[in-house]
Amino acid sequence: MRLPAKFESAGEEDTRSIARGLAADLRSGDVVALSGPLGSGKTVFVRGLAEGLGGQARAVASPTFAILHEYDCARAPSFVHLDLYRLPDDENELREIGLPDVLEGKIAAVEWPNRSAAKLLRFRYRVSIEGPADAHRTIRIEREGA
Repeated sequence: MRLPAKFESAGEEDTRSIARGLAADLRSGDVVALSGPLGSGKTVFVRGLAEGLGGQARAVASPTFAILHEYDCARAPSFVHLDLYRLPDDENELREIGLPDVLEGKIAAVEWPNRSAAKLLRFRYRVSIEGPADAHRTIRIEREGA
């Protein structure tokens, strides 16, 4: 996938297809930061990543209350879906709960990334989704340092 890129999505299948394209480039240790308003399709995007990594989209659920879900995928050592919305934006506290260790050597998708997590995790990709769930969305994907 050539990055940076901007895509238009007319619905869930488009969003998942775009994510499957990014998944083809993901390798062990990669972290994808996902941002967008509530209902914009972040978890739908993660379903597409899981599909692209050889996992099952229907197994992917929002981690808002669980904070973290881990999925088996044929093309990944492990795929982690994490939501930082309810966690503090405090680098020391995130380190104390073992955030960097939990993601070590895995592919991760992080919803609601914060500044402290960015310092600890080195996001390789940033995905921003703009637009409500019931309308067309714009999805931008950038590679960090590109």
